[in-house]
Amino acid sequence: MSVDSSPLPEALRHAASISRFMRRMLDSRPWLAAQLAGSLGQPLDSEAMSSFLANRGVDEARLRASLRHLRSWVVCHVLTRDLNGFADLAEVTETMTVLAEVTVRATYEVLREGLVARYGAPLSPTGWEQELLVIGMGKLGGRELNVSSDIDLIFVYPEDGDTGGNKVISNFEFFERLGKQMIQALADVTEHGQVFRVDMRLRPNGDSGPLVCSFDMLENYFITQGREWERYAWIKARVLAGERYHELEQIARPFVFRKYLDFGSINAMRALHAQIRREVTRRDRVNNIKLGPGGIREIEFTAQVFQLIRGGREPGLQVRATLDVLAVLGERGILTPQTVGELAEAYDFLRRLEHRLQYLDDAQTHDLPGNDEDCECIARAMDFPDYTSFLGVLDHHRAAVSRHFDHVFGDPSEEAHTLDSMWAAARDVEQAEPILSRLGYGDPSGAAHRLAALHGSARYQQLPNHIRSRLDALMPRVVEVAAATPGPDETLARCIDLIEAISRRGAYLALLQQYPQALRRVADLVGASRWAAQYLTRHPILLDELLDDRNLEPAPDWDALRAQMRDTLDTLEPDMERQMDVMREQHHAQVFRLLTQDIAGLLTVEKLADHLSALADLMLELALPLVWRKIKIRHRDDPAFAVIAYGKLGGKELGYASDLDIVFLFDDPAPEALEVYTRLAQRINTWLSSQTAAGILFETDLRLRPNGESGLLVTSIESFRKYQLESAWVWEHQALTRARFAAGDATIGAAFERIRCEVLRLPRDIAALRAEVLAMRRKMSDAHAGKSERFNLKHDAGGLVDVEFLVQYLVLGHAHRYPELTGNLGNIALLRIAGELGLIPAELAARCGDSYRLFRRLQHRQRLNGLLSLVDPDEVAAAREPVQALWAIVFGGP
Repeated sequence: MSVDSSPLPEALRHAASISRFMRRMLDSRPWLAAQLAGSLGQPLDSEAMSSFLANRGVDEARLRASLRHLRSWVVCHVLTRDLNGFADLAEVTETMTVLAEVTVRATYEVLREGLVARYGAPLSPTGWEQELLVIGMGKLGGRELNVSSDIDLIFVYPEDGDTGGNKVISNFEFFERLGKQMIQALADVTEHGQVFRVDMRLRPNGDSGPLVCSFDMLENYFITQGREWERYAWIKARVLAGERYHELEQIARPFVFRKYLDFGSINAMRALHAQIRREVTRRDRVNNIKLGPGGIREIEFTAQVFQLIRGGREPGLQVRATLDVLAVLGERGILTPQTVGELAEAYDFLRRLEHRLQYLDDAQTHDLPGNDEDCECIARAMDFPDYTSFLGVLDHHRAAVSRHFDHVFGDPSEEAHTLDSMWAAARDVEQAEPILSRLGYGDPSGAAHRLAALHGSARYQQLPNHIRSRLDALMPRVVEVAAATPGPDETLARCIDLIEAISRRGAYLALLQQYPQALRRVADLVGASRWAAQYLTRHPILLDELLDDRNLEPAPDWDALRAQMRDTLDTLEPDMERQMDVMREQHHAQVFRLLTQDIAGLLTVEKLADHLSALADLMLELALPLVWRKIKIRHRDDPAFAVIAYGKLGGKELGYASDLDIVFLFDDPAPEALEVYTRLAQRINTWLSSQTAAGILFETDLRLRPNGESGLLVTSIESFRKYQLESAWVWEHQALTRARFAAGDATIGAAFERIRCEVLRLPRDIAALRAEVLAMRRKMSDAHAGKSERFNLKHDAGGLVDVEFLVQYLVLGHAHRYPELTGNLGNIALLRIAGELGLIPAELAARCGDSYRLFRRLQHRQRLNGLLSLVDPDEVAAAREPVQALWAIVFGGP
């Protein structure tokens, strides 16, 4: 924001009428008014500040005076612009942050030069010159510095060793001396004032620790002694001076941002805040707008706790500024837009108020004034007609902050639960049974024995106290929410299976303890589906997904997911292990989101299969270039290579646990192509099917390639065409009816589609084709059908396979005359087309399509409940009839 020169005298007068500090500065520094008049038209940047220092000199003799004069000018400049409405909050905090950076770097450079002249440069044992990394913490690290702030610093150097001068001292001693001199140069009060108070208490071991530490010492401290509040502090850590900051980030990031979801952070942050509140109350500082109820710290805690919880899995949350964090939380649906808006508005108001309190006397204060004159002054500075109206708006913002803070940090387990005593005495089955019966359990004895077994288990008894207390707070609520589901007994049993699986991971227990809505959703989900319960038990990291209401939004945004994952995976390069885990975690999360929609009744089986197939395509698309990068000897930048999908993936009928039937093709004349692409295919298969800490992506089946298991793993496009035209079996042509390009080189994909259509449109002897198809159907029937009195939805006569064989026969038998039959459109659509062409009765084709849809829906129901695809024959008798009728028409018999 800029302003014309005409109002500048009035701007200075207005600022001086509010700030006693401003009046003192103008009175004691005759040069200041002219300096301000020449610069108030625009914000100050680092270039302007550095020029100011250069003009006054920054050798050791003049350093202190020059730094203090610079501060006087910068603070009075930003104060005047702020109070006259020329500067917003961002400009004020950025200007003060830049002032700290410029003064710290100038101090570092001047004082280091003097020490090097005396002792020589500090060196590593191998002779590399060492530097001091000056780390800005707190608001300085977050570029949010206020006008009268302390600066929180930590001093770190890379390697131990000695200096290389005539008078040798250790690197530790060199940097300790440098650090002490820097603190004195910045913090000592001289006749010109002070630059910044320097707070070093955030360093390892605080005041009792050494002033400086090496990378090794810092890393060891994080591993062995780092505490939860230090993780919170290190979120904002930023190197102000020193080139080896990437190495420092690699040390600090695993300490701050855990790879797993860390909901235990909520309890740690809650305890830290409770300690602060007790201190505020003890000192009677409720009107402290930073630490008091509804103050700045509560906004910061609300934003930053989610960074600790999720930052390891979501790099987008590894930002420093509070408003930036809130914006990301809103974008990702972790906080609602209303919450983000109210917190951001309150933050702006409170930070601007903070500055005006400090403008009065340049004091590091956050307390509202205690006299009428200052109250009136603050109201005027905040553009209110009087102090009463100002307080009304302040109270509104603080109430909103407290409400949102309590929503995030409130502890549901603090309230006693009516079932606490039952769980405490859970091993007394006779006492528990009548309580469970009243709650609606169908088998209260079985439920009571299951609870008793958990309470008496060695696993429970051996839990650390803090984790067992979380489980004790959780179990009464588990019993209650399970009782509210349609099948309480089954739900409770599945919940207990889940809790036993996660019992040693306090973060997961903390999530369910902290968020009752997540626990209710767990009960609903596992109660509705045994498969869902097993999936959640295998991948408990997905519990976090139950907090996101966006999971019930109907359509996944595959383009956004693709872009996000590419960025994340590129950032992780070359860490293959982490890339594989991230792909698995994201795949599991997306499957789980679809599962929650499915169980909520928001997806048809067809739409679910479309989504699962699109997700599999996306994973193949992402995996291919990642694996290609890791082929050491490759002859081109991009592989001339494609993944072809067959089976359920090819027909876009993928289910939750379906294998991927895939074939690898290439089109590359290079002599080494076969060897290189074979290696690529092997590694892609490994990438997809290997078990990592995050599970697997997909089971794969490569047997549909030319010559099956005895054939080459990859096939050139020419060889594939030749094989299909000259050597393939009829069943391989049947498989082609629902094969498609899935990932890789689109040119090869188009070539594959041309070959597919060419093969499907070959003229065939209809009688020979019928005999081949019937023989293959009998072979499958002998292997699978007729083994139960119940109806097998897939393999028994009149079921899914019969519909698929009917469609494949119609395509292979008639596509040479009707090219529209070659489309990979799905069985129902192809039945309709065949009916419209008069190849089969149209009405019967439609009824068969309805039967096929019903069979898929029933099969899906069975799988969700962990059951085989077997149903009561009476349930499907009407649906089998049109399939068997069409079979008789097409093939001449049952």
